[in-house]
Amino acid sequence: MKFVNCCHEKYASEILEILNQAIISSTALYDYKPRTLDTMIDWFEVKRVNDFPVIGVLDANNTLMGFATYSTFRAWPAFKYSVEHSIYIHHDHQGKGLGKVLLSNIIEAAKQQQYHTIIGGIDITNTGSIALHEKLGFVHAGTIKEAGFKFGRWLDLGFYQLILNTPETPLDG
Repeated sequence: MKFVNCCHEKYASEILEILNQAIISSTALYDYKPRTLDTMIDWFEVKRVNDFPVIGVLDANNTLMGFATYSTFRAWPAFKYSVEHSIYIHHDHQGKGLGKVLLSNIIEAAKQQQYHTIIGGIDITNTGSIALHEKLGFVHAGTIKEAGFKFGRWLDLGFYQLILNTPETPLDG
């Protein structure tokens, strides 16, 4: 297992494959249509401009098994110390402990970048993801009932958060 900082040129198609599998087969993403390779240009550009990491984990053949990232939680200045993270594992590699490794890495990245709160929006039927987050110290911060509609049913979105002991000196403005 090897960790990499994913870039558009090398990993866009593999990340796209993982995301699209989640879109068409799960409620991990409240999205309906698979994304295109063109959408990955903007996705990676937002990550680059905001210095948001995209941490990937590779197998022995240098194939991307999963990735973790975070982005802006809300776009108002007072939320500057909060990020919302995402973790996606290729369906062939789920259940191998990669989620824990990636979540641990993204927590460390957030600490290094002096964020204070990491938030995960998790479909409440995803008990595996909820258990993983709780194991790493995330707590349930609330549920928005019937926040989405997919696969012919209403979806409840749970928010889980981890409060970090950073930044060392938070500032207003």
